[in-house]
Amino acid sequence: NVRLGGLGPDYEAVKEKVEKLRQQKEYAKQIKERNMKNITSVQKLPAKPKVTTSVSRQKALEYAKKIPRPKTFVTRQPEEEVKDEEVLSQILRRNHLPQIASLETLQERHEKEKQVVAAFRTLHIL
Repeated sequence: NVRLGGLGPDYEAVKEKVEKLRQQKEYAKQIKERNMKNITSVQKLPAKPKVTTSVSRQKALEYAKKIPRPKTFVTRQPEEEVKDEEVLSQILRRNHLPQIASLETLQERHEKEKQVVAAFRTLHIL
């Protein structure tokens, strides 16, 4: 008595699966109802008064008011740094910067180097 598969759908297997799913849903519904009843009974218990926490907080606030605050220390710069900053600020206010003595020599050097670069460009080295 061996039954081989056919070409069409197996309605008996589908019915068994549908019945199994229906039973699972029914069981889940029963468990949910039971849990809801348990939750309502737990919620009916009286809550503890929270008066002790407010009293301890008040004590802590009073204690904090009585403690002296720490003094803040201001760090001072050394006198040399202060003098240097004053000199720089005065120079910048006047827009007067000290002249470089060798400015003319630097300009001459720059002109010579420009000529050397121009010579290299004419030779296509650069």
